Amino acid sequence: MLKQNNLTRTVRFALTLLWILLSACRQNTPAVNRGDLPFPETEISGIRARYADGSLSAEALVREYLQRIKTVDETGPAIHALITVNPDAIRIAKVLDREMKEGRIRGPLHGIPVVLKDNIDTQDRMPATAGSRALKDSYPLQDSYVANQLRKAGAVILGKANLSEWANFRGELSSSGWSGVGGQTKNPYALRRNPCGSSSGSAAAVSANLTMLAIGTETNGSIVCPSHANGIVGIKPTVGLISRSGIIPISRTQDTAGPMARTVRDAAICLGVLTAVDPQDEKTQQAGRRAHTDYTQFLKREGLQGKRIGYYTAFRGINFKVDALMDSAVAFMKTQGATVVEIGDILAEGTEDRSFEVMLFEYKDGLNNYFKSLGPEAPVKDLADLIAFNLSDPVELEFYNQKYLEMAQEKDGLDSETYRDALRSMLEGSREQGIDRVMNEHELDALIAPTGTPAWFTDLLNGDIFQFGSSSPAAISGYPNITVPMGFIGELPVGISIFGRAWSEPVLLEIAYAYEQGTRHRRAPRFLEDY
Repeated sequence: MLKQNNLTRTVRFALTLLWILLSACRQNTPAVNRGDLPFPETEISGIRARYADGSLSAEALVREYLQRIKTVDETGPAIHALITVNPDAIRIAKVLDREMKEGRIRGPLHGIPVVLKDNIDTQDRMPATAGSRALKDSYPLQDSYVANQLRKAGAVILGKANLSEWANFRGELSSSGWSGVGGQTKNPYALRRNPCGSSSGSAAAVSANLTMLAIGTETNGSIVCPSHANGIVGIKPTVGLISRSGIIPISRTQDTAGPMARTVRDAAICLGVLTAVDPQDEKTQQAGRRAHTDYTQFLKREGLQGKRIGYYTAFRGINFKVDALMDSAVAFMKTQGATVVEIGDILAEGTEDRSFEVMLFEYKDGLNNYFKSLGPEAPVKDLADLIAFNLSDPVELEFYNQKYLEMAQEKDGLDSETYRDALRSMLEGSREQGIDRVMNEHELDALIAPTGTPAWFTDLLNGDIFQFGSSSPAAISGYPNITVPMGFIGELPVGISIFGRAWSEPVLLEIAYAYEQGTRHRRAPRFLEDY
């Protein structure tokens, strides 16, 4: 009898354990098998090699990505990363295939699919909406300079990515990744979680293998935060390295476009094709600008050797799990020959408040100029017109308000003394008394910080739930920032930011590449439905 009872208990225990394991499998089974794409996690170099040996065509690759978009983005987990798919993508790929057969290669992105954030103009059959229903039928009169450079390099613009509407500078209690046109983008690692923003769809599309590359834009955190939350690499370059003409603006002082990719190398390749001087953007013509057309030359596995790096510790103690990942990152960097010193505050007191003031002034001026660029048929004539549209629309103000648009409308022009004083103080507080001061005092090559905390649950009624983000010093100064996967907390990725002086992209890439190659934290998402 004792043996029977023991056997019964053993069987029950085994059945219970089996039930637990099966339940866990059900919970953690991806909604879509990422293996249904023949080229998941493939880098540009791998695709280019297959083009060269004739085993793959641009048309075939584009067709695979379009099918993947239908399977993952439009149905299946339905992450809503894209607003529009380019109806001409296959035609463009066929043209690029013919050119390859003739021995003509446009550039390093020949035949490579790229998605653009939907605040970047393209002169084709895709509107540029900024996620707003006011612009859902707005077709720009010409390509943005970024789109033009991508086409020259041979990229296939696969579609337009969803975003936090108006790049998340419309009103209070917004949910990152939500727009009136595209709805709510989901985080592909855990579908109930938020993708961060405002380049939400760009990051989710790259991470979910809906494209090889994406272009995002950032005013403060809008490239690095979604890259971090979606487990990819994002480069927010020095303002002026990449043109902003033809991009729906917030701040002429802080705005920049930047590449988003699954690897540092792919991001560096994309960065190099976007650095041409634009006659329409004075920031690309500024004195002292240092640009390269090939940033892969700076990718060195020993890139951490001899570097002096400042660890920006302002956020330490807020999230002990993120602290633990940073401790591991710092320890790794030291093993690779870097010296790491702890740094306290970077920005001078009041700098972030002045940045907000500057953005309001520049937002009004920038939006009004952009609406004029759309010509006499523009669906919105000026900022006042946009505010009125939102008040009359049944969707736009359903979840949050438009306070920032209204505050911007009240501002004077850019000849205002208030604006000039705020701009001067902001730049001094973030540059001479900010990043430059800290780096000079400690003789640093770069600064590092956790990019943010793991993705929160999306809540359309209460908006985003941030613990912290480290983007402000680089964003407000207009200096470069690169985020790279640093590890996972549970199933959620966390990134490390590497930032520094103006035009220091080469040294930041050295550090980012060495860290990435030595740690290999990137892993593809599994589309968890209940996490």
